[in-house]
Amino acid sequence: MPEGAGRCYGRLDLAARPAEPVEIAALHRDIAWLHRPALLSSPARRCRDLARRLGPAPRLEPRLRELDFGDWEGMPWDAVPRAALDAWATDPAGFIPPGGEGMADFLARLGALAEALRHAARDAVLVTHGGPMRVLPALLRGEAPDLLAPAPGFGGVVRVELPPGPGSSPR
Repeated sequence: MPEGAGRCYGRLDLAARPAEPVEIAALHRDIAWLHRPALLSSPARRCRDLARRLGPAPRLEPRLRELDFGDWEGMPWDAVPRAALDAWATDPAGFIPPGGEGMADFLARLGALAEALRHAARDAVLVTHGGPMRVLPALLRGEAPDLLAPAPGFGGVVRVELPPGPGSSPR
């Protein structure tokens, strides 16, 4: 069973389940179409370990961290008060987990990263978490993210192609 199974974790630095060679090969195939991409990873161990298997010297990017769940970090989900979970589901943009990070701050840091990536005019592979993967595609396209959209599964790949900017080709 994975280390965090059944627990709330965002910033909690858990190890990932070791990826099987066939899974790594599939990820390499998924990114093979990119031309010398930048490799950026959340500093969390579970992302960093995977990024190191995808390419040499991934750049650790703090803005790719998962949402900080504050006092909930490491708690079993069934121990988080039901009323708090209901409040979060009712207002995902306005709710802040006790001692944690608000959605406005989460979106601001990911929005700043999206802006930097749009202007980089370079392919990139981002190794990150479910929360950032849920909102980054929309932010990269300059759209409002759906905060209740399902996150991709573990090991999921999301491909975002941006229209060419001035002096660049599609990526």
